[in-house]
Amino acid sequence: MDDKGAGSTWSPPGKGPRPSVNQQEFVTYSSEQTIAKGREIAGSLRPPVIVMLSGELGSGKTTLTKGIISGLGAAREEDVTSPTFTLVHLFHTGSHASSPTEPGMNEQGPPPCKVYHVDLYRVENFTDLESLGLEDALSEQSIVIIEWPDRFTFRTDWPRVEIRLEHAGGDSRRIAISGLVP
Repeated sequence: MDDKGAGSTWSPPGKGPRPSVNQQEFVTYSSEQTIAKGREIAGSLRPPVIVMLSGELGSGKTTLTKGIISGLGAAREEDVTSPTFTLVHLFHTGSHASSPTEPGMNEQGPPPCKVYHVDLYRVENFTDLESLGLEDALSEQSIVIIEWPDRFTFRTDWPRVEIRLEHAGGDSRRIAISGLVP
């Protein structure tokens, strides 16, 4: 990708800005709690923003994303699946009929925007990465959620939220979040 208007580039791991010092840590004890934490996170997201989810296989990245996307009002949690084979899923806030009483939603709801859910697990090189068309996502006010961001380091002037998920035994997950502005 190039810098044409997007204010961003991809580079090999190890090069690029470091995460914010503002860090929070949580433990969830079930998938339902992980989804609920995602809904809470959604309440603090405003486009443009990149949400980078890292952690080993099965650590809860997609489960947390279900909560984020449903909390944004872009889809029902059961409609959010891992984009491991399709690589990118596109959602639109306001496309899922949410009521203000749904967990994670407020009276006004999130600002309308596109929400991209990206999985870089199977992306092997920069050519594969460029074929995803992420420059389109970065040329508009959107929320971009990236699983496996450690495959490529992303440099951008967009606000960035970094979330690390780890197994904590059974269905428990340890979640460390940096860069989230309440």
